[in-house]
Amino acid sequence: MKTRISVFLSLFIAFTYGQNIDNSLLHGLNFRSIGPAGMSGRVTAIDVVQSNTAIIYAGTSAGSLWKSSNAGTTFEPIFENQKTASVGDVAIYQKNPNIVYLGTGEGNPRNSQNFGYGMYKSLDGGKTWKHLGLEKTKSIHRVIVHPDNPDVVYVGAIGTAYGTSEHRGLYKSVDGGASWDKILYTNTSTGVADMVMDPSNPNKIMVAMWEYRRWPWFMNSGGPGSAIH
Repeated sequence: MKTRISVFLSLFIAFTYGQNIDNSLLHGLNFRSIGPAGMSGRVTAIDVVQSNTAIIYAGTSAGSLWKSSNAGTTFEPIFENQKTASVGDVAIYQKNPNIVYLGTGEGNPRNSQNFGYGMYKSLDGGKTWKHLGLEKTKSIHRVIVHPDNPDVVYVGAIGTAYGTSEHRGLYKSVDGGASWDKILYTNTSTGVADMVMDPSNPNKIMVAMWEYRRWPWFMNSGGPGSAIH
């Protein structure tokens, strides 16, 4: 249900961008699954082209990245034969939807979490991909592209669930992913759980940091590193 709601809200926001939303329009809605089914696994990330909401990208925990060009009637896998099949987040540059950034490694620290291999970028709507580094982050939970500059990208790494890592934190690139600077770091047990950008001021970003650790028999959630920045 959470996945289906996310798909609808993405489409709804795209249609009503810049307008006042009447919440009563959401009452009584019925949802249906639009896939991808079977081989996809858990859906971990969704983004929609705002100028053409029939184009949907859906990332999965271990079933790679899928794309629909017909509003979910059919999906095709577009991230095959890569070093990972686990997707943490996908972000489209809306002023040129052919530019797509992909953060790999599921960001939900389940006991069956799948690790990624850093950041990837496509300049042709997912037909081809280029690796952009950050492979040591293991799990990337959020990716945000500056709305007016596709070379400015923010990447939130939550990191591995089963150990400490100095590669957690918030990264920024100003050259389209050619290089990265870590701009927010707390400790080896705290990663980025979520982040949002102010739509009226792209220089304002809020980041949720989460300290956690998973063992085969126990999950430790929370700690002094957990905070909003």
